Amino acid sequence: METLSKIFGGRIHTKIMRLFLLNPDKIYSAKSVMAVCRGGKGQVERELKAFEKIGLIKRKHYTREGKTRAGKKSRVRESGWTLNNSFIYLSQLRTMLVDSVLLKSNDIVKRLGRGGNLKLVVLAGIFIQNWDSRVDLLVVGEKLKKGSLERMMRSMESEIGRELHYSILDTHDFQYRMSVGDKLIRDIFDYPHETILNKLGVEA
Repeated sequence: METLSKIFGGRIHTKIMRLFLLNPDKIYSAKSVMAVCRGGKGQVERELKAFEKIGLIKRKHYTREGKTRAGKKSRVRESGWTLNNSFIYLSQLRTMLVDSVLLKSNDIVKRLGRGGNLKLVVLAGIFIQNWDSRVDLLVVGEKLKKGSLERMMRSMESEIGRELHYSILDTHDFQYRMSVGDKLIRDIFDYPHETILNKLGVEA
């Protein structure tokens, strides 16, 4: 990621680019980009302006629910940015940025291992560039510290630039779900995935 940051103009620059590339249908305000990418207001606004100028992103209006001073619901019209799907280098940028940012399997296990006694870790979705998957990451273990694991997920989301869809299960719950053919579990194991830790002898 350090090399990419130099090529593309800095860490926040790269994070914002990745945010739009990996979430092509979403509209982001400057405030939401600041929250996801953890950048300062001035820096984020400069980057958004630069990306809009080269045509990578475009302005788009949207409405959201708000409240009047009297407390009544109202519709508020706002402006944000979304990916320009007609950008000439879109495919090349997406491939380059996604391939380079995704964490190595050992790094993921090491990070998550701080959150409990891991028994099974399965990658899917964004980690193997299967964009149609319901889940990106399955974590199974014992004595899991869900608060710690969720903070780690937030950290990875910030690095990757996209919200992760994950499931954290204790071993007993996972084994029960496997035994009854739970839809979430089948949606992971019946489709492309990569098992990077398997202490349960799961054959799937």
